[in-house]
Amino acid sequence: MSERKTSAWPLGQAYVALIVYASLYPFEGWRIQGIAPWAFLWSPWPRYWTGFDVLANIAGYAPLGFLMALALLRRVRRSGERPYAKTTALAGATLVGVVLAFLMEAMQTFLPSRVPSNVDFGLNAAGAMLGALLAIGLERAGAIARWTRFRDRWFVPESRGALVLLALWPFALLFPAAVPLGLGQVFERLEAALAEWLEGTPFLEWLPVRDLELQPLGPGAELVCVALGALVPCLLAFSVMRSMGRRIGLAVFLVALGISATALSTAMSWGPAHAWAWLSLPVRLGLAVGLALSLLATPLTCRACISLAMLAVVVHLSLLNPAPASAYFANTLQAWEQGRFIRFNGLAQWLGWLWPYAVVVYALLRVSRAEPRAGGRISGAT
Repeated sequence: MSERKTSAWPLGQAYVALIVYASLYPFEGWRIQGIAPWAFLWSPWPRYWTGFDVLANIAGYAPLGFLMALALLRRVRRSGERPYAKTTALAGATLVGVVLAFLMEAMQTFLPSRVPSNVDFGLNAAGAMLGALLAIGLERAGAIARWTRFRDRWFVPESRGALVLLALWPFALLFPAAVPLGLGQVFERLEAALAEWLEGTPFLEWLPVRDLELQPLGPGAELVCVALGALVPCLLAFSVMRSMGRRIGLAVFLVALGISATALSTAMSWGPAHAWAWLSLPVRLGLAVGLALSLLATPLTCRACISLAMLAVVVHLSLLNPAPASAYFANTLQAWEQGRFIRFNGLAQWLGWLWPYAVVVYALLRVSRAEPRAGGRISGAT
């Protein structure tokens, strides 16, 4: 079994960790409330729920069922039990979803900021089963095999890390950013956290960032930040792609995906009528410049692309982090942290904060080792 065909299991384990984080965030205020952890199973149904809650609970566990079903399907087939592979994979993936959903709801009994719900439990279990059914259906139709062949044609063998980062990028953009596509702005919040930790100690006066006067980004700096925010994922994709022609199409797709994710984030925060309110003149110019730079980078080698991606991230962070957040941005964050997105706030904000730093770490690992032979050659075929 090749490296490409065994990725479902570690991805499934990683997704379990993400569910645990999203279910138990903010991990504080634990206490025994005198209620049995399983009491939610017989509690009355919630009086208030929305279509968003239903879809979110189903969609949150569907990828888990999908990944677990794929992993179990391949493992059962390797053991020689092919006639029962689909049934075993469906039952196993659904069981994993049911057990995990029960444990998460039970543990929420000890968190005063979370409310365990039998409806959430049922929807989570249904989501895992639907994801497993989708995986089995796609496997039966040959779609998984076709995806593997597609990945072999488009990408170099050691492409998993870059593909995972690219898959996470649009989800990282869902958390509101002070500058469109401006991920990794942690300076101001890090300062506030450090000040809180050092409160009442003499070390508080040693905090150097407290003496800095943060200046808001001007239109030119905002343009550059947006351009770099669009350029980085394109360079990251180019670093694992074989064909120059395919790079052009993927660059256009990634920029469009970034625009769509940002519009969706704005619509979720302020309503569909305001989905495009963030497209100011500097932002539009920045998107155009980012796409143009991406197209100019299409002939570069994979190694050059990953090196330039790392440089672009460093410049992007150095411009973005010294700038303070606006009052408008603070209101947006409050809508996420106290509104209906509270369940996804912790996970989404960590993705938005850490994604560019993960790119830097990945790029450092890539440039520190020898590239595969196929990784440095770019063909003109589309």
